[in-house]
Amino acid sequence: MILTYKIKHKQDFSEELSKAKRIAEFGIQTKSRSSADVKHFGLKSAISNQILKKYSGSKTVKKIKSVKLTIPSQSIQIKDMRIYVPCLKLGLDIYFPKGFQKINQIELGEEFAYISVSYIEKPQYEPTCLIGVDRNTTHHIVVASNINSGKVLKLGKSCNHIHKKYSNIRKSLQKKGKFKRLKRMKNREQRIIRDINHKVSTKLVNEVYKVKGGLVFEDLKGIRTTAKTRRKQRYSLNSWSFYQLQMFVEYKAKKLGVPIYYVEPQYTSQRCCKCGHIERANRKGNLFNCKKCRTVEDSGVNAGFNIAHLQKYSIPQFNKDSDLLKGNTDVPKEALCN
Repeated sequence: MILTYKIKHKQDFSEELSKAKRIAEFGIQTKSRSSADVKHFGLKSAISNQILKKYSGSKTVKKIKSVKLTIPSQSIQIKDMRIYVPCLKLGLDIYFPKGFQKINQIELGEEFAYISVSYIEKPQYEPTCLIGVDRNTTHHIVVASNINSGKVLKLGKSCNHIHKKYSNIRKSLQKKGKFKRLKRMKNREQRIIRDINHKVSTKLVNEVYKVKGGLVFEDLKGIRTTAKTRRKQRYSLNSWSFYQLQMFVEYKAKKLGVPIYYVEPQYTSQRCCKCGHIERANRKGNLFNCKKCRTVEDSGVNAGFNIAHLQKYSIPQFNKDSDLLKGNTDVPKEALCN
C-alpha cells in the first residue's frame, strides 16, 4: 500500500524549480531521456532524469505550467528518523507512522513536499458483523447501520450547510462581478469539504475496526449521469464528493485490515428494512414510512440496513440466519446482490 503525505519544507527552491521547468520543456521538444543532454541547466542528474522520464515520453502534455522536483528513493537517506536529501541539502522530520517499508520518492513544490511511502498491508480479518453505509448529498453524508447490534452512526452533517453557504456567497459575488474572489471561494469550499471527509472516514473506519466489522457500500459509479433529479437537487448531486470519501475510507481500511464490500444500489432507499416491501412512496425526504408494515425510520438508517442485508446473503456465515427477503414477493430478483 502506497500513501502520500504532504508537509511544508520551509526552504526556497525557486531557482531549482525554474531549472526543472526548462528541462521539462526541453524534454517535450526533443524527447531526450539522457541527463547528459540537460547538464548545462545545472540541475542534479538524479532529479533531471526523473523530469525527463515523465515529460519526454508523454504524448499528451504540450505546455508546461509548473514542475515539481522529483527525488527518487536511491537519492533519499533516513538518519535518526529524519529524511535527508543530500543533493538539495534538505532535511525533513518524519511525522507519519514509522512502520513503513521504504520511501519511494519525494516531490518538492514551492511550499510543500509530497512524500510517497510504502506500507505493508494488514491482512483482512473475518468480519463478525456487517455495517451498511448510506452516503447522502444532504443531511448526514454518512449513515452507518450495524445489522447485528442495531446501532447507528451518523457523520458529516455540516457538509450540507457548507455547500449551501458557499452557493449563496457565489450567487452574490456573481451578481457583483467579483470573479477573482469567486475563484478563491471555490478552492476554500473544496478544502473544507476535504477536511470533513478525512475526519468522517477516520471516525467511520475506527468505529468499525473496534467491533471487527465489515463495511458495505453502494456502488455509485456513474450516479451523476444515471440519477434522475429535480433542478433544485442538481447542485447537491454535482457537488457531492462521495468518491473522495470512498477513497479515504478505502486506504484507511487497508491500514487496519477492515474488509469493504460493494453492492448494487437499486431499491435500497425504497425497500423497508423490516418487511422488505418496495414502494417509491415509502420514502419522503429524510423520513421512511413503510406503506405495508407502517415502520417509520430515518431514511438513511433504513437504507444502511438494506445495504448491509444485500451483502449478508453472499457471505455464508451471515446467510444462515437471514430471512428479511426470503419468500417476499415484493422484492424483484434484480434487487438482490449475487
